[in-house]
Amino acid sequence: VQLVESGGGKVQPGGSLRLSCAASGLSFSSYEMRWYRRAPGKEREWVAHITSAGDSTHYADSVKGRFTISRDNAKNTVYLQMNSLKPEDTAGYYCNAFYPGSNLRPPRDYWGQGTQVTVSS
Repeated sequence: VQLVESGGGKVQPGGSLRLSCAASGLSFSSYEMRWYRRAPGKEREWVAHITSAGDSTHYADSVKGRFTISRDNAKNTVYLQMNSLKPEDTAGYYCNAFYPGSNLRPPRDYWGQGTQVTVSS
């Protein structure tokens, strides 16, 4: 299983970035997808979540109204559109694939290597 994030970089406050996470080696449409971030010296923070079908999303209060999570199950890819970026959004961003398990299969949990987002003037 591989999760490969891309799209990070340096942007000025108020700017936008779109992160992508391409998944391979798993039944992508069966997995809930999440984005997390970790800023230097801080604990990992959950950012956003999308259901396996893409019919429900949830956001941390710190990004609500500014970030949008979406997915394309045909492309095995999840996205995080980040608008109105603030310096406090500076962090490594990581995607997470989570399968909650069923009567036939145990839970599964996979992580990408991350992509750095820096918001600075």
